[in-house]
Amino acid sequence: MKTRNRILLLLFLLCCAALPNLPLHAAPHPGVLRFDFGSGPAPEGWTRVIPTNLYSRERGFGFETSTPITSIDRQSEDLLSRDFCTSDRPFFFSVALPEGNYRIRITMGDPAGSSTNTVKAELRRLMLHSAVTRPGESLVRTIIVNVRQPRIRDGREVRLKERERTSEWHAWDEKLTLEFNGARPCIAALEIEPANDLPTLFLLGDSTVCDQPLEPWNSWGQMLPVFFKPTIAVANHAESGETLRSSLGAGRLDKVLSLMKPGDYLLIQFGHNDMKDRADNALAVYKENLALFITRTREKGGHPVLVTSMERKAGVTEPTLAGYPNAVREVAVQLNVPLVDLNAMSRTLYRALGDQLDAAFQDGTHHNNYGSFLLAKCVIQGLKDANLPLAQHVVDEWTPFRPENPDPLDHFDIPSSPEYTEQRPLGD
Repeated sequence: MKTRNRILLLLFLLCCAALPNLPLHAAPHPGVLRFDFGSGPAPEGWTRVIPTNLYSRERGFGFETSTPITSIDRQSEDLLSRDFCTSDRPFFFSVALPEGNYRIRITMGDPAGSSTNTVKAELRRLMLHSAVTRPGESLVRTIIVNVRQPRIRDGREVRLKERERTSEWHAWDEKLTLEFNGARPCIAALEIEPANDLPTLFLLGDSTVCDQPLEPWNSWGQMLPVFFKPTIAVANHAESGETLRSSLGAGRLDKVLSLMKPGDYLLIQFGHNDMKDRADNALAVYKENLALFITRTREKGGHPVLVTSMERKAGVTEPTLAGYPNAVREVAVQLNVPLVDLNAMSRTLYRALGDQLDAAFQDGTHHNNYGSFLLAKCVIQGLKDANLPLAQHVVDEWTPFRPENPDPLDHFDIPSSPEYTEQRPLGD
């Protein structure tokens, strides 16, 4: 059985290996990977995962954590749900996979106890928040995760920053990494299959959009996936310190366009770093580059959406982004592009937070989990207000969010990831 499962895994990876050389929408379907967590017997066709299965390139899957993980087998009749892996601290599980979108079915629960499960992917992208199971209850939830690598299909590579090769490498390595968090996560099974037929929502922007790798920093881009149904993938290609011009030069737009299918979306938010350009024609060049992003996206059959940059903390009293938000608004009108006016919404939000404003920021520009969660809600509401077809992918349980009435801090309960840094994101 064990040998057969390893052969299936090898065949899956060999079939997937050809994907980067093909258009994603034409990629062959290599099958499904099935992992049964726990020390009990695995059903036919499933690969058993026990706490000592640490990740290695040779194995192709395993835990990547120093956290003690416990395997519990309740010895019930159902082979899949009778056993599970759990811990009182967050733990990570990785699977070697090529670039693409993946549909992941997660089975959670304990036949004899309760569980609370929060799931993040890659660089702390929030995928599932506080999925609770009662004793004896087995819960299955589906998420869509995008996996990427630096190579562009014309043979070039994205020019990565040094931090992208170190602390942010989970965003670019050739594997899927899931973080299981919560008061008591109980993971019984994973099923993973390619989902390249689904539409993709791409993001390009700066440090206020990108997937921040370590606590306490966070951005609205990495909170966004939790608000979407498993009918669309979110691919966050934003990066700290970026401008429109540098994103072009580093090949980030080219990378996105090499993956884009007709009908995909691209959210574009730049400004915090662009405004530091002191050239006399800086604002005009900014608008030209913004128009270039829009034109090239449309040439690929994609749908661009412009997002004005949120204010810095000081923007609660006086604007800090000069003429850049207005420039985005003007381009949106001139080129008939949908607009999410996050700048205006953020000013309303900050004023509404009042004495709690500091609780949303980590410094004068960058946000923490609470602040970015609120901004992500602003973005989702902006998409809904614009009546975009993209909004049909928002979760059914979504309730309208008004920045003048934000969620209070004492109601916020997304658990932190285990690794912290004092290093600030690039850019202000």
